[in-house]
This record gives sequence, structure tokens and C-alpha cells, in this order.
Amino acid sequence: MSKIIVITGAGDGLGRALARRFAADGETVVLLGRTAAKVEAVAAEIGERAMAVCCDVSSPDSVRAAFAAIARRHARIDVLINNAAVYEPIPIAEASDEQILGAIGTNLTGPILCARAAIPMMGRGSHIINVSSESVEMRFPFFVLYQGSKAGLERFSEGLNYELDPSGIKVTTVRAGQMMEEGKMPAWSPEIRVRFGQAALAAGLNMAELPKSQYRSVTNVFRSIIDLPSDLQTPVVTIHARASD
Repeated sequence: MSKIIVITGAGDGLGRALARRFAADGETVVLLGRTAAKVEAVAAEIGERAMAVCCDVSSPDSVRAAFAAIARRHARIDVLINNAAVYEPIPIAEASDEQILGAIGTNLTGPILCARAAIPMMGRGSHIINVSSESVEMRFPFFVLYQGSKAGLERFSEGLNYELDPSGIKVTTVRAGQMMEEGKMPAWSPEIRVRFGQAALAAGLNMAELPKSQYRSVTNVFRSIIDLPSDLQTPVVTIHARASD
């Protein structure tokens, strides 16, 4: 039977790659994203196996409305992938209110709100996957806001896993390494890009030399997690990029 898979941040990047992969595998995908045009374009590309829903995961009202729309079409949710994230380098002393609230709202509050909305539609064998980052345990300059929100997400996942275990709903944290879409770079300002690169070098990190995986490669990990037998659990899965052979 086809799985109903809800993916946040599905308008581009890893979320879009996951939507394409699962739809190609025969699953039904629900694409959530803040920009309606982006998720609608991906859904149109995929076809009848995709549903696009505009959703700001940091907004309780928006999340409620999105999952109500999902419920009108689908009676259940088999997998929720909390992928949406704000990934922007900024020293805390320079961060605006919007940058702080946006990062925490998208990276931590969003997965909590989406999990709360999805759980009543899930049953035994369902799965919540929260996407974290290897940077949680690294000394990345300018990324303390991102790291802090992702660390909070990991602790939330751990607690939620224990909370939902009696109901048969699995919870997995995927701690992912650097990844990219071939030919694309993060949409950071030239000024912050230069400052971040210099600060990273001072910390012993040459960003140009660090390996980066491709989104399409990472989708295989998610496929494997979802397909695990019911008697196996993966509370945390860590993947790192490596240089290609």
C-alpha cells in the first residue's frame, strides 16, 4: 500500500529531492512550504501522487490549517519528515529579532507544531523523522543560532520517541552533514559569505575543501529508515559527506 508522506520545506533542496524520490517509488507525498508557488511547482512536476499545501511551520494557525487540508484528502499520515530549516550564518550580537525568531520558529517550533498536528492522524508503524545537523557538535562560527535550534530539536526527538513508543509511532533524528544541489549555493549576502569564510578558516575549517553530498544521495538514507522492519528502531542516524571516488 502506498504510504502518505508529509514533507516540510518541500519547495526546494532536500525536501524537493525527497518528494521526487518517494513519488517515483510509488508513495503519495504532501508538500508543505512557506512559498505556495514553489511547492505547487514541485507538485505539478510530480503529478497525481503529490499534494501541495502552503504552510508556515512556525505559525500554529498555519500548521493547523495545513493539516486540516491534509485530513480532508487523506485519512492518515504514515510519515512526517520535518525538514524545513533556516540556515543562515550570523553572529548573535548582530542578529535581528526576525532572524532569531525565524530560526527558532522554523527549526524547532515548526517540528513541534507539525508533530502535534500529525500524531492524531498516525498509528502503529507510522514514523516521524526530524532533520538535524552535524554542526550541533562542531565549532562552526556564526552558526550558534542554527546549532542551538537543532540541538533543541534533537532533544525534542529523543523525548518524543519515548513518549510515542507505546503507541507504535517511531521517531528518528537524522543528523546530516553538508549537502547541496549541484550548481547551487546558499542565498547569503556576499558580505556575510566572506566574513563567514574568514571566520571558518580562523577556526580551522576550510569550507571550500569540506566534502558535500548531493541531495539525491541522501534520499537513500530516508528510504532505508522508512523501510526498516517493525522490530528495529533508529533513534538517531548520522550521515556525513565524503569526497567522491
